[in-house]
Amino acid sequence: MRCQPLRDLLVDICSKFNQTCYFCGARGDNPYPLCSGCEEDLPWARQRCLHCALPLTFDSQCCAKCEVAPPPFACVEAPWTYDFPLDAAILAFKHRGNRPMGRLLADRLGAWLTHRYQQGLPRPQQLLAVPMAAKRLRQRGFNQAQALADDLSRRLRIPAPAGSLVRLRNTPAQQGLDLVARQGNLKGAFALSAKAKVQGLHLAIVDDVMTTGATATALARLLLEADAHRVDVYCLARTASGVVA
Repeated sequence: MRCQPLRDLLVDICSKFNQTCYFCGARGDNPYPLCSGCEEDLPWARQRCLHCALPLTFDSQCCAKCEVAPPPFACVEAPWTYDFPLDAAILAFKHRGNRPMGRLLADRLGAWLTHRYQQGLPRPQQLLAVPMAAKRLRQRGFNQAQALADDLSRRLRIPAPAGSLVRLRNTPAQQGLDLVARQGNLKGAFALSAKAKVQGLHLAIVDDVMTTGATATALARLLLEADAHRVDVYCLARTASGVVA
Protein backbone atom coordinates (compact mmCIF):
# COMPACT_ATOMS: atom_id res chain seq x y z
CA MET A 1 0.00 0.00 0.00
CA ARG A 2 2.93 2.36 0.65
CA CYS A 3 3.69 2.33 -3.10
CA GLN A 4 0.18 3.46 -4.10
CA PRO A 5 0.79 7.28 -3.94
CA LEU A 6 3.90 6.91 -6.12
CA ARG A 7 2.01 4.65 -8.54
CA ASP A 8 -0.85 7.19 -8.77
CA LEU A 9 1.67 9.97 -9.41
CA LEU A 10 3.30 8.01 -12.24
CA VAL A 11 -0.10 7.25 -13.78
CA ASP A 12 -0.97 10.95 -13.61
CA ILE A 13 2.31 11.97 -15.26
CA CYS A 14 1.94 9.36 -18.00
CA SER A 15 -1.66 10.41 -18.70
CA LYS A 16 -0.57 14.00 -19.21
CA PHE A 17 1.79 12.87 -21.93
CA ASN A 18 -0.78 10.54 -23.47
CA GLN A 19 -3.19 13.04 -24.98
CA THR A 20 -4.81 13.19 -28.40
CA CYS A 21 -3.78 16.17 -30.52
CA TYR A 22 -6.73 18.49 -31.20
CA PHE A 23 -5.31 19.34 -34.63
CA CYS A 24 -4.39 16.00 -36.21
CA GLY A 25 -6.04 13.47 -33.89
CA ALA A 26 -2.81 11.53 -33.36
CA ARG A 27 -1.41 10.50 -29.99
CA GLY A 28 0.36 13.48 -28.50
CA ASP A 29 3.81 13.80 -26.97
CA ASN A 30 3.17 16.92 -24.87
CA PRO A 31 1.42 17.49 -21.52
CA TYR A 32 -1.28 19.34 -23.49
CA PRO A 33 -3.44 18.20 -26.45
CA LEU A 34 -1.18 19.44 -29.24
CA CYS A 35 1.53 17.23 -30.69
CA SER A 36 5.01 18.62 -31.34
CA GLY A 37 4.60 18.31 -35.10
CA CYS A 38 1.39 20.31 -35.23
CA GLU A 39 2.74 22.89 -32.81
CA GLU A 40 5.80 23.37 -34.99
CA ASP A 41 3.57 23.71 -38.07
CA LEU A 42 1.48 26.52 -36.60
CA PRO A 43 1.91 29.86 -38.43
CA TRP A 44 4.46 31.31 -36.01
CA ALA A 45 5.08 35.03 -36.40
CA ARG A 46 8.62 35.67 -37.58
CA GLN A 47 9.52 39.11 -38.87
CA ARG A 48 6.94 41.53 -37.45
CA CYS A 49 6.44 45.14 -36.41
CA LEU A 50 7.63 45.76 -32.84
CA HIS A 51 4.62 48.00 -32.14
CA CYS A 52 1.60 46.39 -33.81
CA ALA A 53 2.95 42.90 -34.66
CA LEU A 54 2.01 43.26 -38.33
CA PRO A 55 3.85 40.54 -40.29
CA LEU A 56 6.62 42.14 -42.37
CA THR A 57 8.06 40.95 -45.65
CA PHE A 58 11.10 43.23 -45.37
CA ASP A 59 13.91 43.69 -42.86
CA SER A 60 12.68 46.43 -40.51
CA GLN A 61 11.69 46.90 -36.89
CA CYS A 62 8.45 48.75 -37.62
CA CYS A 63 5.79 48.87 -40.30
CA ALA A 64 5.36 52.06 -42.29
CA LYS A 65 2.19 53.03 -40.44
CA CYS A 66 3.78 52.79 -36.98
CA GLU A 67 6.85 54.69 -38.20
CA VAL A 68 4.63 57.63 -39.14
CA ALA A 69 2.08 57.43 -36.32
CA PRO A 70 2.96 55.08 -33.42
CA PRO A 71 -0.15 53.52 -31.82
CA PRO A 72 -1.21 54.40 -28.25
CA PHE A 73 -0.45 50.87 -27.01
CA ALA A 74 3.19 49.99 -26.25
CA CYS A 75 3.30 46.62 -28.04
CA VAL A 76 1.25 43.73 -29.36
CA GLU A 77 2.15 40.20 -28.30
CA ALA A 78 0.76 37.72 -30.85
CA PRO A 79 2.72 34.50 -31.32
CA TRP A 80 0.99 33.54 -34.60
CA THR A 81 -0.29 34.98 -37.84
CA TYR A 82 -3.94 34.37 -38.71
CA ASP A 83 -3.45 31.50 -41.12
CA PHE A 84 -4.22 27.80 -41.48
CA PRO A 85 -4.67 25.78 -39.32
CA LEU A 86 -4.80 28.32 -36.49
CA ASP A 87 -7.59 30.31 -38.14
CA ALA A 88 -9.84 27.24 -38.15
CA ALA A 89 -9.02 26.54 -34.49
CA ILE A 90 -9.88 30.12 -33.48
CA LEU A 91 -13.16 30.02 -35.40
CA ALA A 92 -14.08 26.72 -33.73
CA PHE A 93 -13.50 28.31 -30.33
CA LYS A 94 -15.11 31.66 -31.14
CA HIS A 95 -18.15 30.73 -33.22
CA ARG A 96 -18.80 27.07 -32.36
CA GLY A 97 -18.12 27.29 -28.64
CA ASN A 98 -15.22 24.81 -28.61
CA ARG A 99 -14.01 25.75 -25.13
CA PRO A 100 -11.36 22.98 -24.86
CA MET A 101 -9.74 24.43 -28.00
CA GLY A 102 -9.92 27.88 -26.42
CA ARG A 103 -8.19 26.64 -23.28
CA LEU A 104 -5.46 25.00 -25.36
CA LEU A 105 -4.84 28.22 -27.32
CA ALA A 106 -4.81 30.27 -24.12
CA ASP A 107 -2.33 27.85 -22.57
CA ARG A 108 0.03 28.15 -25.54
CA LEU A 109 -0.33 31.95 -25.55
CA GLY A 110 0.49 31.86 -21.84
CA ALA A 111 3.63 29.82 -22.56
CA TRP A 112 4.64 32.40 -25.18
CA LEU A 113 4.10 35.28 -22.75
CA THR A 114 6.07 33.52 -20.01
CA HIS A 115 8.97 33.24 -22.45
CA ARG A 116 8.64 36.91 -23.36
CA TYR A 117 8.68 37.91 -19.67
CA GLN A 118 11.90 35.96 -19.27
CA GLN A 119 13.29 37.97 -22.21
CA GLY A 120 12.47 41.22 -20.42
CA LEU A 121 8.91 42.09 -21.45
CA PRO A 122 7.32 43.93 -18.48
CA ARG A 123 4.49 42.04 -16.80
CA PRO A 124 1.16 43.90 -16.67
CA GLN A 125 -0.75 44.31 -13.44
CA GLN A 126 -4.13 43.50 -14.98
CA LEU A 127 -5.55 41.72 -18.02
CA LEU A 128 -8.62 43.40 -19.53
CA ALA A 129 -10.73 41.55 -22.08
CA VAL A 130 -12.22 43.36 -25.06
CA PRO A 131 -15.88 43.74 -24.07
CA MET A 132 -18.83 42.40 -26.02
CA ALA A 133 -22.22 44.09 -26.39
CA ALA A 134 -25.04 42.52 -24.39
CA LYS A 135 -27.04 41.47 -27.46
CA ARG A 136 -24.08 39.71 -29.09
CA LEU A 137 -23.13 38.12 -25.77
CA ARG A 138 -26.62 36.60 -25.51
CA GLN A 139 -26.38 35.32 -29.09
CA ARG A 140 -22.93 33.75 -28.68
CA GLY A 141 -23.31 32.66 -25.07
CA PHE A 142 -19.86 33.75 -23.96
CA ASN A 143 -17.20 36.40 -24.60
CA GLN A 144 -14.20 34.64 -26.14
CA ALA A 145 -11.89 37.48 -25.10
CA GLN A 146 -12.92 37.17 -21.45
CA ALA A 147 -12.52 33.38 -21.64
CA LEU A 148 -8.96 33.86 -22.92
CA ALA A 149 -8.24 36.47 -20.24
CA ASP A 150 -9.54 34.16 -17.49
CA ASP A 151 -7.39 31.25 -18.70
CA LEU A 152 -4.34 33.51 -19.01
CA SER A 153 -5.01 34.90 -15.54
CA ARG A 154 -4.85 31.44 -14.00
CA ARG A 155 -1.68 30.51 -15.89
CA LEU A 156 0.19 33.80 -15.46
CA ARG A 157 -1.23 34.72 -12.04
CA ILE A 158 -2.27 38.16 -13.23
CA PRO A 159 -5.75 39.45 -12.27
CA ALA A 160 -8.33 39.66 -15.07
CA PRO A 161 -11.25 41.60 -13.56
CA ALA A 162 -14.38 41.18 -15.68
CA GLY A 163 -16.50 44.21 -16.47
CA SER A 164 -13.83 46.92 -16.27
CA LEU A 165 -14.36 47.75 -19.93
CA VAL A 166 -17.89 48.24 -21.21
CA ARG A 167 -19.28 48.22 -24.75
CA LEU A 168 -21.91 50.92 -24.86
CA ARG A 169 -23.62 49.90 -28.09
CA ASN A 170 -23.99 46.90 -30.32
CA THR A 171 -21.82 47.94 -33.26
CA PRO A 172 -22.08 46.13 -36.62
CA ALA A 173 -19.65 43.23 -37.04
CA GLN A 174 -16.07 44.33 -37.72
CA GLN A 175 -15.29 41.45 -40.06
CA GLY A 176 -14.73 42.54 -43.64
CA LEU A 177 -14.34 46.24 -42.77
CA ASP A 178 -11.22 48.27 -43.55
CA LEU A 179 -9.45 50.49 -41.00
CA VAL A 180 -11.45 53.66 -41.69
CA ALA A 181 -14.77 51.82 -41.50
CA ARG A 182 -13.71 50.07 -38.29
CA GLN A 183 -12.67 53.33 -36.66
CA GLY A 184 -16.01 54.91 -37.51
CA ASN A 185 -17.81 51.79 -36.31
CA LEU A 186 -16.14 52.02 -32.90
CA LYS A 187 -16.48 55.75 -32.26
CA GLY A 188 -17.93 56.16 -28.78
CA ALA A 189 -18.46 52.42 -28.46
CA PHE A 190 -16.44 51.84 -25.27
CA ALA A 191 -16.32 53.18 -21.72
CA LEU A 192 -14.81 52.35 -18.34
CA SER A 193 -17.16 50.93 -15.73
CA ALA A 194 -17.55 52.71 -12.40
CA LYS A 195 -15.67 49.91 -10.64
CA ALA A 196 -12.65 49.99 -12.97
CA LYS A 197 -9.36 50.94 -11.33
CA VAL A 198 -6.69 51.64 -13.94
CA GLN A 199 -4.91 54.80 -12.79
CA GLY A 200 -1.14 54.31 -12.74
CA LEU A 201 -1.40 50.66 -13.79
CA HIS A 202 0.29 48.68 -16.54
CA LEU A 203 -2.55 46.93 -18.38
CA ALA A 204 -2.85 44.37 -21.18
CA ILE A 205 -5.90 44.22 -23.45
CA VAL A 206 -6.81 40.63 -24.37
CA ASP A 207 -8.53 39.59 -27.61
CA ASP A 208 -8.51 36.61 -29.96
CA VAL A 209 -7.35 38.21 -33.24
CA MET A 210 -5.95 41.62 -34.14
CA THR A 211 -6.81 42.86 -37.62
CA THR A 212 -6.52 46.60 -38.28
CA GLY A 213 -5.88 47.45 -34.62
CA ALA A 214 -8.88 49.80 -34.46
CA THR A 215 -10.39 48.11 -31.38
CA ALA A 216 -7.05 47.99 -29.54
CA THR A 217 -6.38 51.63 -30.42
CA ALA A 218 -9.78 52.79 -29.16
CA LEU A 219 -9.43 50.88 -25.88
CA ALA A 220 -5.81 51.90 -25.33
CA ARG A 221 -6.71 55.58 -25.76
CA LEU A 222 -9.59 55.19 -23.33
CA LEU A 223 -7.33 53.61 -20.71
CA LEU A 224 -4.52 56.13 -21.16
CA GLU A 225 -6.99 59.00 -20.88
CA ALA A 226 -7.98 57.46 -17.54
CA ASP A 227 -4.27 57.73 -16.51
CA ALA A 228 -3.20 54.15 -17.05
CA HIS A 229 0.61 53.97 -17.04
CA ARG A 230 1.03 51.62 -20.01
CA VAL A 231 -1.20 49.52 -22.26
CA ASP A 232 -0.12 46.37 -24.15
CA VAL A 233 -2.21 44.06 -26.32
CA TYR A 234 -2.23 40.25 -26.03
CA CYS A 235 -3.91 38.18 -28.74
CA LEU A 236 -3.61 34.78 -30.35
CA ALA A 237 -2.95 35.98 -33.87
CA ARG A 238 -2.35 38.99 -36.08
CA THR A 239 -3.67 39.17 -39.62
CA ALA A 240 -1.32 40.02 -42.46
CA SER A 241 -3.77 42.16 -44.45
CA GLY A 242 -5.70 43.92 -41.69
CA VAL A 243 -8.99 42.34 -42.75
CA VAL A 244 -10.58 39.00 -41.86
CA ALA A 245 -13.12 37.83 -44.45
